Amino acid sequence: MSTPLSTAAASALEPAASASVPPPALRHGRFEDAQALFTGSLFVSITMMLFAQAGLLTGSTAGIAFLLHYVTGLPFGAIFFVINLPFYWFAWKRMGAEFTVKTFVSVAMLALMADVGPRFIHIDYLNPLYAAVAGGLLMGSGCLFLARHHSSLGGATIVSLYLQDRYGIRAGKVQMMIDCTVVLLALWIVPFERVAYSVLAAVIMSMFLWISHRPGRYQGN
Repeated sequence: MSTPLSTAAASALEPAASASVPPPALRHGRFEDAQALFTGSLFVSITMMLFAQAGLLTGSTAGIAFLLHYVTGLPFGAIFFVINLPFYWFAWKRMGAEFTVKTFVSVAMLALMADVGPRFIHIDYLNPLYAAVAGGLLMGSGCLFLARHHSSLGGATIVSLYLQDRYGIRAGKVQMMIDCTVVLLALWIVPFERVAYSVLAAVIMSMFLWISHRPGRYQGN
């Protein structure tokens, strides 16, 4: 038989018990995914155009594609798309089908936008320091959009997101190490000043991701 005191105590405990239960995770809808993948790819493609105009580089497979673009003169988008093909197997095995398909779509959009974009926008003068800062933030924002919607731009981004999900290592930290390494390898092709600005852009992008994208924050999205 319950007493008023016991009833009141039970009622007092109910909010605490309900507060300890986390709210159900919200999943993004298809339209939300589509606009995020498009916007993220667009932001990064603008960064690629800024870097190309300023003679800067970036890391991961995009950085390798840039190096090959500078050396061979082949379109950046086509090189970038081909370089990423081997990484889809790893993504399928480790990150799942949804992540792999979204990554494939994002890489394809970026490759197309990077090659078509210069037909719609041209900058007569661009300070490399401005390109490094603005490009680093734009690329970080674009990659963050993709990561929050379970996608990436392939290459090292796949590895960094996997290490974050599997071992809790910040994706930004891994991305920074990989990007700076790739950019430094360009010293024998690109002048030191441009490499220094490229390293600055990689650090800004990685710090942005390091601070903004934390393990477990968006589980279930």
